[in-house]
Amino acid sequence: MSDTETTETSLSSTDAPDGPDTAAAADSAAASAAPRAEADRDAAPQFVLPLVVRLEKTAPPARTDALETAARAVLVLLSDERARGEGEWAAAVRDWQDARIRKVVRRARGAEWRRAGALPGITVDGGSAEVRVFPPVPLDGWPKDLAKLQVSGTELDDPEPPAAPDPEAPVLWLSPELEMSAGKAMAQAGHGAQLAWWELSGAERESWRAAGFPLAVRTAEPDQWARLTRSGLPVVRDAGFTEIAPGSCTVVADHPALR
Repeated sequence: MSDTETTETSLSSTDAPDGPDTAAAADSAAASAAPRAEADRDAAPQFVLPLVVRLEKTAPPARTDALETAARAVLVLLSDERARGEGEWAAAVRDWQDARIRKVVRRARGAEWRRAGALPGITVDGGSAEVRVFPPVPLDGWPKDLAKLQVSGTELDDPEPPAAPDPEAPVLWLSPELEMSAGKAMAQAGHGAQLAWWELSGAERESWRAAGFPLAVRTAEPDQWARLTRSGLPVVRDAGFTEIAPGSCTVVADHPALR
């Protein structure tokens, strides 16, 4: 990825629920509704969910922490009162979910990060990562302080291999078959968290939210990945705008309530 590219990723339209008012879905598990026709989603006005990761030169976050924090940030926004019912972000969230579910991850440091923090949004802190998520914006209508931010080709690393995940906690399993940049993988983890959220009942969502959205992001072993993709758990199929082929299975959302 060059220094001028952004990392954009989108769920395949077959993964999204019909009529996804976030508040209504939370109360009635509407996430299990039949998917909207692909042509309808493509014809709808297109929105994107911006996420910005803080990437200081001297203290970059660990890769796994960045992925987990991005996933948690998506959940925090979806569960926020401003994104539900008649909240100030609710219409934008509904419009975003009525079209292709796009997420774009960009980076900021120093003054860029401070300017991004002044815009409406929510900052989520991980162990080493900070990610700010913003309400959806039109695909061609980014705020100027976000539009000029970039995701460079700089890769994030883990200082040591991540520990095995808690078997009782939600895990977003990454495909072992695909190479993805850190920004791309952050967006995919966000997709996986969103699919799990859609599938949960209102009570299960509230329990997860009250616990602070614990989750882990790990790369599956090849034989484990084959089982996961056949398990009936939610699977992210990327629309293929960047880095990988359309329809690629990137993440399986393994929430205990869905097993």
